[in-house]
Amino acid sequence: MPPTGIPKFQRLFRAAASLDVDKDDLKRYDDFVDGKIYDLLLIGQAHAKADARDIIQPHDLPVTKGLQESIHEFRKLDEEIELESLLERLAKHPPFELMVADETEAGLPEIAGGLTVALARAFKLIDPKLKNPHTEQWERGARVFDLLL
Repeated sequence: MPPTGIPKFQRLFRAAASLDVDKDDLKRYDDFVDGKIYDLLLIGQAHAKADARDIIQPHDLPVTKGLQESIHEFRKLDEEIELESLLERLAKHPPFELMVADETEAGLPEIAGGLTVALARAFKLIDPKLKNPHTEQWERGARVFDLLL
């Protein structure tokens, strides 16, 4: 994330869950988003293959009801923060066996935003008094998402 994006990143976590994050959290955040986008696309690829298609469509991604609600919450927050353009960089992924449809690709920044909102809120569920997540909280949060996505 470019240095100019750090304040927007910080505002998103504050708005989503009253958390203070700093530039040192960016690496953990990048790793989290990269990993979850990869996981969603990997399952999407399996769905497309099972349907004998050679392209991953948006409906192939396993977007749960909770993640969909977090995406809607991100959209509301993004109107104030204007973070989606920064998330486009985070939503990049390695090549897959199958092609990723343009529509699927275009939706990845919002999915990254929804994952961000969900992660921030998960931090608060794990520890309601948390103000500034540290390595241990980031690891716990990532493990929760590994169980669910």
